[in-house]
Amino acid sequence: MTEQKQKVSMPVRGMTCASCVAHVEKALKNVEGVGDVNVNLATEKASLEFRTDGVKAGDLVRAVKETGYDVPTETMTLSIDGMTCAACVNHVEQALNKVPGVTEATVNLATEKARVTYIPDAADRAAFEKAVAEAGYEVLASPEESGVAEAQQEDEAVRKMRQARQRMRVAWLFTAPIILWMVVEMFFGIVWPNELIFNLGMIVLALPVLFWVGRQTYKSGVTAMLHGYANMDTLITLGTGASLLTGPASFFFPVANYAGVSAMIMAFHLTGRYVEESAKGRASQAIRKLLELGAKTARVLRDGQEVEVPVDQVEVGDVMVVRPGEKIPTDGVVIAGDSAVDESMATGESMPVNKSAGDEVIGATVNQEGLLKVEATKVGKNTFLAQVIKLVEEAQGSKVPIQALADRVTGIFVPAVMTIAAFALLVNLLFPGVMGSLVELGSFLPWVNPNLGVVTLAIVSMVAVLVIACPCALGLATPTALMVGSGMGAEHGILIRTGEAIQTLKDVEVVVFDKTGTITKGKPEVTDVVGMNDQEMTDEQILRWAASAERGSEHPLGRAIVEQAGARGAPLAEPEQFQAIRGKGVQATVDGQRVLVGSRRLMEENDVDPAPLEETLRSLENDAKTAMLVAVDGRLAGVIAVADTLKDDSANAIRELHSMGLETAMITGDNQRTAEAIARQVGIDHVLAEVLPDGKVAEVQDLQERFGSVAFVGDGINDAPALTQANVGIAIGTGTDIAIEASDVTLVRGELTSVVEAVNLSRATFRKIKQNLFWAFFYNVVMLPLAVIGWMHPVLAEIAMATSSITVVTNANTLRRVDIRPEYAQETPSASQPGMARRPARSTA
Repeated sequence: MTEQKQKVSMPVRGMTCASCVAHVEKALKNVEGVGDVNVNLATEKASLEFRTDGVKAGDLVRAVKETGYDVPTETMTLSIDGMTCAACVNHVEQALNKVPGVTEATVNLATEKARVTYIPDAADRAAFEKAVAEAGYEVLASPEESGVAEAQQEDEAVRKMRQARQRMRVAWLFTAPIILWMVVEMFFGIVWPNELIFNLGMIVLALPVLFWVGRQTYKSGVTAMLHGYANMDTLITLGTGASLLTGPASFFFPVANYAGVSAMIMAFHLTGRYVEESAKGRASQAIRKLLELGAKTARVLRDGQEVEVPVDQVEVGDVMVVRPGEKIPTDGVVIAGDSAVDESMATGESMPVNKSAGDEVIGATVNQEGLLKVEATKVGKNTFLAQVIKLVEEAQGSKVPIQALADRVTGIFVPAVMTIAAFALLVNLLFPGVMGSLVELGSFLPWVNPNLGVVTLAIVSMVAVLVIACPCALGLATPTALMVGSGMGAEHGILIRTGEAIQTLKDVEVVVFDKTGTITKGKPEVTDVVGMNDQEMTDEQILRWAASAERGSEHPLGRAIVEQAGARGAPLAEPEQFQAIRGKGVQATVDGQRVLVGSRRLMEENDVDPAPLEETLRSLENDAKTAMLVAVDGRLAGVIAVADTLKDDSANAIRELHSMGLETAMITGDNQRTAEAIARQVGIDHVLAEVLPDGKVAEVQDLQERFGSVAFVGDGINDAPALTQANVGIAIGTGTDIAIEASDVTLVRGELTSVVEAVNLSRATFRKIKQNLFWAFFYNVVMLPLAVIGWMHPVLAEIAMATSSITVVTNANTLRRVDIRPEYAQETPSASQPGMARRPARSTA
């Protein structure tokens, strides 16, 4: 057999010289199955040839990344038509993953979508469509990245549901007479008007059910077989086909006519499909709700005139006029007006937020009181609402690690069922005595008839096995719960990026918090200015020197000093030779004098003795204040204390996490005493103080080694490395500032209450996933043996099969009833009240 080879060209980022080229070439050549490799520094591309049967694009990307370089990838979402069960999902995934250039493909049965991550230069949409078509399915037309296109997708879901309902109704229109006709024969023993007409009637009434409204099922089942695999529709096709054939066969052989039963099986199957589509629609309504939130039109000022335009025609820089009761059309900044805005759609917080000139507002939130003029800053796919929709879709399209078990089972499930069905047929024919005895034991069940002939019992057993097996339930167990959970998260301002984060978050042992902007409000203020005992310099002079030096700083503590000096009317000088020293402070030249503002370490490194103010420093730090020493021209001048107040819910949130069995830790660059003072106020377990920004990753790694799984909560900007290192990275966002690239979970509200809710949501969602998987497996384990021994009527088997899928989806929808909010009251008690510091802070620095 000739080896199939594929040539691919992929971009490589980060190369700077010929040595880089050599490293990348060597790394790619070391991948087994890769042949010729040519890396071009000028074009930043690697061209190579590899065996398609042994090498995947993901292997190539990993090889390059492990060398220290990067291969940019893109992700595309495809709508797949024709999937009916988990076996279809596996087949489509396999087809997409075989496309050269694809690093990962995941398919979701509940949303009927595929997410494909690929190397842009090596694969494209056309290749994906071809692979899906060759697998026997279809990629629907690509939607535009706009609200209109998304709405059309929702209309498509409604159309599918209506089609399923219409098929179900027609199926029962023909099946109802069959049931009534069979009831007369079953309960009264009357074959009316005679056996010939009865048998012909069963066949005639069954044909439109199977080949008209059931043709999609037959088409899917036959297509799967032609492509060398089998899905649930294959089982239904074989089961109903075998039942139908007993009709004509009954004219020539001693076998019961089950043609009517074939119609009943299909009718129940189509009923299950309709209920399933409806339930899936409820599970995915989060996206629909989000789409409905957006404004349809906007009033903008054009040439001094107020003009109403469709919201997709709003451009960045347009000034929008928003009256009371109207939705703010898109993200922007208030340039005129004062009002209260209902931001519950974004944050889950019911209390309105006051807005005035300079404040950011979120598109789709509701202006409640005054007239606002808002300058548009983000439009289209860049808006907050569009990002939320994208995140929810990504989460719903991803997979939870536990799904891997179901995927492995599904891969062999349908072939195994077909084997079991063949076994049931043969064992009934070859050992009629034994199997007849088993049927006799089940005669207490009203639908078990031991008086049927050997051939009929064999066919009944085979058909029951075929139609009772349900890979559908396995395929829906995880994604439906994930859909509901991610949707609930969005409603509470919890944006979950991947399904893996939901599973991992429930297992965390330690929640680590960055202090500034996470536990505290991140808006420090100057509280004390203390000079040397000799009083050579007044407090105002100390503040002026420090504020002048800090004018070049972007650090919140520096800005607080500058703001305080401005409030006191101190005339500030322009600093020269400004230098920010990470984790220590700043130095600058002010009016020709060298000024230092920062920690003890900064002073000591510059030969300034902090000892004269050591007692003052300790006193301030014991009060949870950050104390910064000020030195002018090599002499200690004084100390400035800045305090960052706690968020209102921090202490209660920490206490709630403790009650959930979790350890808590705080990482800060503050000194040990200040950090421990904050920790005492909120009840933090472990204090990691004096940690420089680049040391946070090492601290997270240490906690992982000591405790296991770690969640890190930070602002998502300077905490990006630590967020990435943690098992679950949780970024605190406020309003439109959602830093999502490095985090697994983004909390729109800047409150720690959301951390508690995220953990509760993770645990509740995973409980539903485990329940669904249990019932999907348990159902098949119990039902298949009953079908083999003839204790299960084919119609009842089909009812049970449809019910199992419906049960799984319905159980996922019950997740909406779970209250994920913390148990404590909204009012946060003061730190002095009993129970606030229930657990003492334990220093681990």
